[in-house]
Amino acid sequence: MTQNWLWMTAADLGRGIAAGKINPMELTEAFLDAIERHPEAKRIYTRTTPRRARSMSIAASDRAKAGRRIGLLDGVPLSWKDLFDAAGAPCEAGSALLAGRVPEVDAEVLATATAQGLVCLGKTHMSELAFSGLGLNPVMGTPPNVNDPKAVPGGSSSGAAASIAFGLAPAGIGSDTGGSVRIPAAWNDLVGLKTTPGRLSLRGVVPLCERFDTVGPLARSVEDCALLLAAIEGGKPADLAGASLKGARLLVLDSVALDDLRSDPARGFEGAVERLAQAGARIETGKIAEVAEAMGLATITFTPEAYGIWREVIEAAPEKMFPRILERFRSGADFKAVDYVAAWRRLEALRRIWAEKTAGYDAVILPTAPILPPDAQRLMDDRDYYVTENLLALRNTRIGNLFGLCAMTLPTGQPSCGISFMAGPGQEERLLRLCSAAERALG
Repeated sequence: MTQNWLWMTAADLGRGIAAGKINPMELTEAFLDAIERHPEAKRIYTRTTPRRARSMSIAASDRAKAGRRIGLLDGVPLSWKDLFDAAGAPCEAGSALLAGRVPEVDAEVLATATAQGLVCLGKTHMSELAFSGLGLNPVMGTPPNVNDPKAVPGGSSSGAAASIAFGLAPAGIGSDTGGSVRIPAAWNDLVGLKTTPGRLSLRGVVPLCERFDTVGPLARSVEDCALLLAAIEGGKPADLAGASLKGARLLVLDSVALDDLRSDPARGFEGAVERLAQAGARIETGKIAEVAEAMGLATITFTPEAYGIWREVIEAAPEKMFPRILERFRSGADFKAVDYVAAWRRLEALRRIWAEKTAGYDAVILPTAPILPPDAQRLMDDRDYYVTENLLALRNTRIGNLFGLCAMTLPTGQPSCGISFMAGPGQEERLLRLCSAAERALG
């Protein structure tokens, strides 16, 4: 029975606890034991937090016995990307630059989740300082991809996705600055939610680019993501009952997002769109010219802030970094402050135009990534391949970040190929209802 627990959704585990069929202590031990025994665990988890996990599971078990459960996920374990501070545990954000960094207090979202009864299993590997969508980290460790042992898992929340895909956590919490929740979720056949900037606290979260940084869950179902959003926010879960695609207006974005689309992602996306239409969605295809202009502002709005945050730390010991990540950070020094300010003012104007042009649609849809997960060794050996694949990996997801949207990726049934739904800022609950219906249509 405990082996079955490793592959259940977080919501189903919570229902099992509520019904008295699952003891939170036994559930936590099942996951800790699975991590201990798994041959790839050290590539997925930077470290587990067994003492903390057991203490939390005992408290959850006591509440369950007393009929005082806090919520459906009370007693359910989670993994946490290694940029969320956990008191007393090293938090190094995938970088040797931060080796030995031990925070004294929890990140606010972790503290909130703990207050909701969720159990912290440990911290997961990630791209160095979260600055890559590939998940390749030769310095601290590259997690595996569930569909291809030679491929990267997607990043930067790479270990978070792998922890779920390999049955070592029912769900995980990651972060998304340019696609870092959605890419690893898509490449490991999971669901991933990018939240609106500012919705969830970044206090105690190691930053990359704070104007774009967001916190979000990775899981096996839309329901899990809805419950996890509420748990890390301390709010009420979206009501998914009765969600339907009938009459929903969906815009297939034919600006940038469908360019250079490779065969498998194209096949997965086209098949998914067909099933959405069969379920009653009204599908339109259209262009939004402002997307290309916004994409042209990506580098100037991302990299100067990232390098501004990390310059002193990086330049104190640049030899500790993976050279290609170091190069990306240093490129932020190439821009003038006046151009950065002008770029942001223009991007804010483009966001207003996007809102006007998409107001009549329930969501904008696009392939989560135009490529499959690249070969890890070739990324190390072939510089041109690394540059090309890294840029393509995050191209489509970055659209949601540039326009300040919330977004969600769902599996299409084609391995490592996701379909993304983007909605306006602050519309997570409406997006979750829509994606709940889409999830059923996609099977």
